[in-house]
Amino acid sequence: MTPNQTELALIDRWQHGFPLVEKPFAVVGRFAALDQDETIGIFRKMRDNDVISRVGAVVRPNTVGASTLAAMQVPPEQLEQVAGIVSREPLVTHNYEREHALNLWFVITGAGPEAVAATIRRIHDKTRLEVVDLPMLEAYHLGLGFSLGAAPPPRREVGNPADYRPDPRDRTILAAIEDGLPLIERPYRAVADKLDLKQSEVIDRLEHMKASGIVTRFGCVVRHEKLGYRSNAMAVWDVPDDRLDDVVESFARHPKVTLCYRRPRHLPAWPYNIFCMVHARSRWDAYSVIDEINLESDSGLLRQAVLFSRRCFKQRGAVFSATAGLN
Repeated sequence: MTPNQTELALIDRWQHGFPLVEKPFAVVGRFAALDQDETIGIFRKMRDNDVISRVGAVVRPNTVGASTLAAMQVPPEQLEQVAGIVSREPLVTHNYEREHALNLWFVITGAGPEAVAATIRRIHDKTRLEVVDLPMLEAYHLGLGFSLGAAPPPRREVGNPADYRPDPRDRTILAAIEDGLPLIERPYRAVADKLDLKQSEVIDRLEHMKASGIVTRFGCVVRHEKLGYRSNAMAVWDVPDDRLDDVVESFARHPKVTLCYRRPRHLPAWPYNIFCMVHARSRWDAYSVIDEINLESDSGLLRQAVLFSRRCFKQRGAVFSATAGLN
């Protein structure tokens, strides 16, 4: 179901900066000349139609919890079976078939490295296939949403994680909203009641995690394909260490790059260390962006590849329960 203009405007505006106030949908509604109940109804409709997956937090990897990107080379005749095994793991948040010899790619996010490692072991034991573990080494740009209009999204400053003051309440709050805020008049109060906290505590901790960059954005998490962005391209390069700083600075600056980060090589199967995510309406558009990236960074002669997604087997928010994934 294609979103209407009001829905698109609400998504575009509230991918970030969703109000941390007692009645957030009253604030959101004023932006579109809607009352609170109408606004809640529209957000419920968008969630039910899978246009948005949730309204909630996008958390910087390996801050509150642990995460990794993993890949497997699966015989084509076993792909659906293996993808099912992977998707049934509770800590697997994203699971895609991509166009490469390593054809199954998935993200594992949990409360700590032990839970992530346990998930990898279970997948290996159940499939008897090697799992290539590619943890993030450095993040250069973490996307803060993308514009649904002609203009590129504005770049926004993200806080410094060094300013983060850890608090045991944070993980429980993130766990309580990992499937999204309840779409009701006072969602933060509902979360607080569930955790036996005050509403002000929930809002204050979310504000602190946002200000320190632990939560990189707070708002609508969209289903890109429902909005016409059907070409999900993971572009990768083998960038020599002596060129790394200059190249990634250029990559991260490009307005159509939603994520840019460094992960380890895994030779011989995986020689690449720099990843950029590009969401485009067509392959042609994605390749055009990647051509621009190569031109601006003088990286066209570096070894590189573009892995388009073929199928999405699973997509959900990160899991922060302290015990999830350990058994």
